[in-house]
Amino acid sequence: MKRNVIIKVMTALALTMGSAAAALGQEYQNTPVTISKDKVRHNGEVCYSHIVKERQTLYSISKAYNVSIEDIYKYNPSVKENGLKINTILIIPIAGEATQTNADVAVEMAAEPVVEAVAKTEEAQTPVAETVSEPEVKPEVKVEPVTEPEDEDIVIKRKTHTVRWFEDLDTIAEKYGVTVEALMEINGLTGRKLTKRQKLIIPTEEEAAQAQADDNGLEDGETLLDAPDTTAVTDTLMLPEMPSKKIVDLSLMLPFNASSAKGSSSNNIDFYSGVLLAIYEMSQNGVSTSLDTYDIADGKIKTDLDSLKNENVVIGPVSTGDLTRLFKTAPEDKMVVSPLDQRAEKLVYEHSNMIQAPTPYSVIYTDLMAWMKEDLQEGDRAIVVTEKGARATEAVQAMMAAVDSSKIEYKALSYSILEGRDVPESLAWLMTEDETASNRVFIASESEAFVNDVVRNLNVMIHKKYKVVLYAPGRIRNFETIEVDNFHNSNLHVSLGYYIDYDDAKVKEFLLKYRALYNSEPTQFSFQGYDLAKYFIGLCSKYGENWTQKLESSDSKMLQSIFRFRKTEAGGYINTGVHRLVYGEGYQIISR
Repeated sequence: MKRNVIIKVMTALALTMGSAAAALGQEYQNTPVTISKDKVRHNGEVCYSHIVKERQTLYSISKAYNVSIEDIYKYNPSVKENGLKINTILIIPIAGEATQTNADVAVEMAAEPVVEAVAKTEEAQTPVAETVSEPEVKPEVKVEPVTEPEDEDIVIKRKTHTVRWFEDLDTIAEKYGVTVEALMEINGLTGRKLTKRQKLIIPTEEEAAQAQADDNGLEDGETLLDAPDTTAVTDTLMLPEMPSKKIVDLSLMLPFNASSAKGSSSNNIDFYSGVLLAIYEMSQNGVSTSLDTYDIADGKIKTDLDSLKNENVVIGPVSTGDLTRLFKTAPEDKMVVSPLDQRAEKLVYEHSNMIQAPTPYSVIYTDLMAWMKEDLQEGDRAIVVTEKGARATEAVQAMMAAVDSSKIEYKALSYSILEGRDVPESLAWLMTEDETASNRVFIASESEAFVNDVVRNLNVMIHKKYKVVLYAPGRIRNFETIEVDNFHNSNLHVSLGYYIDYDDAKVKEFLLKYRALYNSEPTQFSFQGYDLAKYFIGLCSKYGENWTQKLESSDSKMLQSIFRFRKTEAGGYINTGVHRLVYGEGYQIISR
């Protein structure tokens, strides 16, 4: 049954989410705890910064980091008072340091049953199993190196801070007792935007005082301004003052089956939550949405085709298989939005009524090569590295196709990991030693082990004073084995389809609304559901039945995605919107 969705539906969703969580709990499997790569200074001590994931417990976290639960309580007092919650950021002492400073607590902990400590978190988490058994993981103790400053007297005093997603310059300055201006000056910042995992140098008292003196030297009326935003697309889709269509008919097709062995239902509920929040916001702008929601379970699509004919837009299904089945029965003139699967791109070239919302990998690879071509200067060397003997996967083939279509003249290097020790010599033969020129490198591989080895060898060359610029798709940012320092050393240039700027005012507003409504943190799926619903509802309300004719001229920067749809020869549309990030000096991450 079709229904107008207003704020009351949010209450219904909360009950739905609760039921789904309970159902998922019946098939509970403990989430493995991975040692965090992020480190922070806590009261002068280097500690891990760990983000709690669903179904992790204090017991499993303490075992992974080889510390006691009381150690975690000591560094995170609010957890002992309020319990452990998903997305909580824990300060974890590095094993060994905590033992020395908390010997008395360790003795007291020995007498406390582990089961009792785990039970303290149950009220704040998804239901857990009665017993938890995980192998003890002893992490390698490694203190993150601090950037070496020029003045040897400052080496001991200086600290570095890794930015967390909720922090801004004001909170960091207050934490360390320095001014925002001092932070900006010591890190060479031209604006107030920060990025998750960005590293900041914390000025010493002497440096902060000098920065304050310099700030007082400004002329009357002179201020420090943020760098201008040079984004080519609009920030959000602007609605007309008087929408031409005040009620938009929207169908949403997602697999909500909470008993799914793949565990995907929670992601789909997050996506649905984002859609509902967008619908509510649009209603505040005078646009109502009539929403039909279909549960696509076990590959079966049960739809009312007559009802489908009357929809303005259909979002979903998710998988390529379900999309294919829908196209066999859906009206040929009904536009269907593929919401999440980047691999569904191939269907666009077969169906004129399909819109591919996630930016395809082929587009991202092509953008990387275009970016490299734009950057190439006289004297620069372009180098493409491939893995010898590796299977030519679909992704690798797409990467090399993008390289070839770019018409860039490049030097090729192919090697296996076993030959890694000889690679610096091979790179030296290919690279230019000219200090005024750059060696621009693209790694045509999706193997984390191989990419990590190439990055390691590139950093060896950087140490030998070769100037290197690395180009890579966004997937490299998720490779746990690569140190973030190496990204900055190699001046990493990343093209990616999804990126959230947590310093953006609209993102902050969304976070506050989402938390208040659902009492949880939004995931990438929440952002994607919100972006898609707000964009297409806005487009339909603004242009009515002719909205598809305006699709190519309605480029828009949303919270997570850039929508820049372009028509294919078959008549369907693909999203060509790409974010560009540069890992620069001083641990800055700059959005281009």
